[in-house]
Amino acid sequence: MRNFFAVALALTTTHTFAEPLTLTADIWADNWFQMSVNGTQVIADSVPITTERSFNAETVTFSAELPMTVAIKAMDFKENDTGLEYIGTGRQQMGDGGLIAQFRNTETGAVVAVTDDAMRCLVVHSAPIDRSCEASSNPVAGEGACGFDITEEPDGWQAFGFDDADWPQATVHTARAVDPKDGYDRIAWSEAAQFIWGPDLERDNTVLCRLAIE
Repeated sequence: MRNFFAVALALTTTHTFAEPLTLTADIWADNWFQMSVNGTQVIADSVPITTERSFNAETVTFSAELPMTVAIKAMDFKENDTGLEYIGTGRQQMGDGGLIAQFRNTETGAVVAVTDDAMRCLVVHSAPIDRSCEASSNPVAGEGACGFDITEEPDGWQAFGFDDADWPQATVHTARAVDPKDGYDRIAWSEAAQFIWGPDLERDNTVLCRLAIE
């Protein structure tokens, strides 16, 4: 699905900002994302994460002053904190995530930023702790191999001035590993844009990622 709208973002910082720049962002995520710029939400994936095979690309146009910080929360579908999907069926499995985005100058078409390992990404939900949970006949969140790790989202993590220096760098994954589906192929992606996620595509279920555009 394609969404087009503009939003002007006002900031209260001590930085010196340039004139607002209008950017067009293309984002594809497995399965769901929401994106903020300088602390203001710009777009949320229009397809609910609970939709089976909820793969789609979104395009949004917005205006903001440089420098800016793009903050993306991306989630892979899970039925509960085991991190599994299709529980109790023959398709019971760990899901796998993936996120790719690019930001173009709307007026010139020039790509000004992409997802890559220069970004900082914090995994805030990882499960199961052991892959053997996937084959369990009675997977119970928090028990044995089906344990999980949850980290609270840091206060203000979407804001321009948030200090993400201690966050790990994003992990780059190949297109083959992510296996992007519906919506991905309709975007003309820059060769520089890379798939990112936490270190483990299957067990890392929720990631918070930040990108600075100078």
